[in-house]
Amino acid sequence: MKKKIVDQSIQLFLQYGYKSVTMDDIAKHMGVSKKTIYVHFPTKDELVEQSAVNHLDGIIKKINVISKQSKDPIIELYQIKKEALNHLSSEKNSPQYQLQKYYPSLYSKLKEKEFSALSGLFSNSIQEGIQTGIFRKDIDVDFVVRIFFNGIRGITNIKLFPIEIYKIEDLLLNFSEYHLRALCTHEGIIKLENYKKEMDL
Repeated sequence: MKKKIVDQSIQLFLQYGYKSVTMDDIAKHMGVSKKTIYVHFPTKDELVEQSAVNHLDGIIKKINVISKQSKDPIIELYQIKKEALNHLSSEKNSPQYQLQKYYPSLYSKLKEKEFSALSGLFSNSIQEGIQTGIFRKDIDVDFVVRIFFNGIRGITNIKLFPIEIYKIEDLLLNFSEYHLRALCTHEGIIKLENYKKEMDL
């Protein structure tokens, strides 16, 4: 039952936002009593945290699959961007907006978990780019990985980029190109330009 509660809660939280959905809403949606929910999750905060962690775990799994299947690091980054857009929104009821505003400590915890889970993947991707000649050889990989994650945190920071002014899809696209152009060799830039034309990136 606990897993079912979390799975159903994730659906509601993603649709309406973590703050907007009440325990009553979840109970009604599942057709169970509110008491049943509270047996497994004594507070809404506990349910929000478990749901957010499980949702992030799902995203991390998808990103790992994308990384294994991508033909090169340039395509990989754009495919990850596309996946990220499935979970990010410029709406005020979006999960990332409400987590930042109403659950800041949990949001920070999730960002730390994200870095821990994916930093190795991005490091390997950069190494592959260097070995195949599309990224510069003089790159400090650890530094670039940390700058990349810091950049992602920056563009999804609603205080730095208010959602009333900036669209997350534009921010992700601009940041992806900014990141790649800083890493690419001449050959890499040519590939990037060709991909942009072929795939309408």
